[in-house]
Amino acid sequence: MAERVLQRLSEQIADEQAEAGASVVQVAGRAVWLVPDRAPGVAESALPAEYQRILAAVRQAAGPVAVRPIGEVLGLDTGVRGKLEPLRAKMTKLADRGWLHKRPERAVPARL
Repeated sequence: MAERVLQRLSEQIADEQAEAGASVVQVAGRAVWLVPDRAPGVAESALPAEYQRILAAVRQAAGPVAVRPIGEVLGLDTGVRGKLEPLRAKMTKLADRGWLHKRPERAVPARL
């Protein structure tokens, strides 16, 4: 019986991966989206749909963007900081992989 359940789950995961069109890998037993590094020949379509939406929202902006305005464009509840943290992590991942350019953090002057 356990083998049949495992077989069904494997088929379901394979079907979901085929529908999503993006790569899913197993990390510590969990299925996670693979966000590839930006490189020649790697199309934006290789990114998961949510990451493509983030890139589209950034492109619509007239200049440098912050997480909150992108969250508003994506329809997130921007009044709750906790709702923005996953978006911040995704934007950081896109920057780390070369899809976005992250501006250097502004140094906070020390107070004496």
